[in-house]
Amino acid sequence: MIHVHSIYGIALVSDYSVPGLSEDAPRPGEPHITLNFGSQPDWAAQALRLPASKCYPLASESVEPYDPALTITSFAHRRYFQLAYADGAAFFVDAHQNRIWACCPASLTKEDHCTYLVGPVMGFILRLRGTLCLHASSTSIAGQTVALCGASAAGKSTTGAALALRGIPVLTEDVTPIKELSSSFIVEPGYPRICLWPDSVKQLLGSADALPLLTPNWDKRYLPLDGVRATFESEPKPLGAIYLLSARTNDSDAPRIEDMPPRDALLGLVQNTYMNWLIDHNQRAAEFDFLAKLADRVPIRRLTPHADPARLPALCDLIIEDVMSVVAAEPARTIIAPPC
Repeated sequence: MIHVHSIYGIALVSDYSVPGLSEDAPRPGEPHITLNFGSQPDWAAQALRLPASKCYPLASESVEPYDPALTITSFAHRRYFQLAYADGAAFFVDAHQNRIWACCPASLTKEDHCTYLVGPVMGFILRLRGTLCLHASSTSIAGQTVALCGASAAGKSTTGAALALRGIPVLTEDVTPIKELSSSFIVEPGYPRICLWPDSVKQLLGSADALPLLTPNWDKRYLPLDGVRATFESEPKPLGAIYLLSARTNDSDAPRIEDMPPRDALLGLVQNTYMNWLIDHNQRAAEFDFLAKLADRVPIRRLTPHADPARLPALCDLIIEDVMSVVAAEPARTIIAPPC
C-alpha cells in the first residue's frame, strides 16, 4: 500500500505510513520523494566501495554546531549519500534527492527512525535542493509566519508550544524552510508535532508525563497538533517576522524585544541557518545574498527570555503584541500560487 505525506512542500510517497505525519493529497506541482523502508538500494553495496568523503567541515569552518551522533558521507563526488546514526539508523539518498532508503536495526522502532527522517534527513535534502532553512520553530499569527530562531536548548520548541496552547497554529518545529515568491518569502509547513523534553512538558502542563512519548526508546515527548490541544497550519504562509532568541537572563526588564542593527540581524541569520556546514563556498555566497534580501525585507528582532519559567506567559504576550504591531505596519502579504 502506498502512503502520501506532505512535508516542507514535498510529497513524500512511502511504502509505509510515517508515524507523526498525516496523509494528504499532493498539491499541484509539488515535488515528490519516494521513501522505501527496511532495505538499502541496490547501488549501495557498490557505492560504499567508491571514493568517499565526510560532509562535515573542519571545526574551524563550522558555523552551526552539528550532531556528533550523525555521520553524513558522500560517495563518488557527491553522487550518493549515506546518513548514519550511532544507534544504527541509516538513510541512503540518491544523486537527485528524489529517493530515500531507510534502514532500521531491530533494536529501533519506526518511531525512532521517523524522528530522524522528519528532522535532519529532510533538512539535509532541502539544503541539497537549494532551499534555505532556518534553525527555527514557526507559528502563524494573523496569517503571517513568525519564526523563532535559536540554537539547541534556546527555547524555540517550548515557546512555540506555549503559543500553540493558546490556540496559535504551528507551521514548523526546528526546521523552517523559506522560499522566495515574487517580492516576498513564504514558509512551507512541516509536520503536526512539537517535540519537547520532560522539563518543558512539566513547565507547560504541570506534569512531565502529560504528553505521549515520541518513541518507546527516548524520554522525549510530543505535543500533537491535531486540533485538540493545539493546531497545525497545513498551508504555506508568508514570512512576517523573525525573532532571534538570546540567552535567558534574570534582568528585571526581561522578557524583552529589541530592534537589531542590520549587520547584527544578518549575522544572526547566518548563524541560524540549518546545516550550514553542508554547503560549499559558492553555495554559501548565494545563501549570504539570499539572507541579505531576507534581512532587508523582513523585520528581525532580538528576543530575550527571562530565566524564570514563570515568565513564559509574559514572553508569549510580548511576541503576539509585537507581531500584531508589525502586521499593522506592513502591507498585507498574500501567496499568489504555491511554489513548484
